[in-house]
Amino acid sequence: MRVTLKLATSLDGRIATASGESRWITGEAARLEGHRLRAAHDAILVGVETVLHDDPELTARLPGRAVDQPLRVVLDSRLRTPPSAKLAGENTLVLTAVAPRPVGAAQVRQVEAEDGRPSVAAVLKTLKAAGVDSILIEGGGQVAAAFLRAGAVDRLEWFRAPILLGAEGRPCVAALALAKLADAPKFRRLSVEPAGDDLWERYERV
Repeated sequence: MRVTLKLATSLDGRIATASGESRWITGEAARLEGHRLRAAHDAILVGVETVLHDDPELTARLPGRAVDQPLRVVLDSRLRTPPSAKLAGENTLVLTAVAPRPVGAAQVRQVEAEDGRPSVAAVLKTLKAAGVDSILIEGGGQVAAAFLRAGAVDRLEWFRAPILLGAEGRPCVAALALAKLADAPKFRRLSVEPAGDDLWERYERV
């Protein structure tokens, strides 16, 4: 299974201001490339905090082109996804650490937990069994950190906007609990190119 982590950040790696404002850090060209990335994957995965803060649709929208929509996946430890959320419909799978209960028209499935959260291994196993071969992770920082700690991220698609948000901004990757520099996840840069006023960097795991 191929796992890609997509990041849309400020130059200093922040995905939102301290108040949570994030629309829009990157520009229209970068967002269009993001929709192309969505269309190229079987599933789009986010954590429940992204759902609560942004209420995203998580659909692939390309001008003048019909798209087979990827499966929308939410990691929701305590089932906080509102039934009224834009993605709480069909073609959505909510993976939780507690007993399932209805969340709109979404499928809800309990998976093995680690520290109270769905474990990365259990998430990947469940999605593989559902026929998913490629995943695009879109947020937030806790989810990104969990998959990086597990060594499960194969590629990075990083869009950087020419702004700075400072230390009080929300980081794109939460704590990795690294004791040594040698333990840091390592990636090889594949390309760097402009996307409007933003910079698009692509990496693969070493």
